[in-house]
Amino acid sequence: MTGTDDASAPADGAPQDHDPVIGWWRAIATGLAVLVAGFAGAVVGANAILTRSLALTRTAREWLATALFFVVIALLATVLRLLQRRRLI
Repeated sequence: MTGTDDASAPADGAPQDHDPVIGWWRAIATGLAVLVAGFAGAVVGANAILTRSLALTRTAREWLATALFFVVIALLATVLRLLQRRRLI
């Protein structure tokens, strides 16, 4: 028997020829983009709601800012997972 199933997979988990290798610059750029987008959406956006939405009551602004913060975090997690699945990061 040739054992083609076992021979085709590397034993140490190294990437195969068809697996894209992500370089350090791409990983750093992706990490910075995620941090900037997360900070802008979660922190700056929530702060803008708290300080500029004066037509709403204080409680409504707090709930809206909290909801925005958690929605941005959930969206970032989902986008990161999709990018991982497509092997872009």
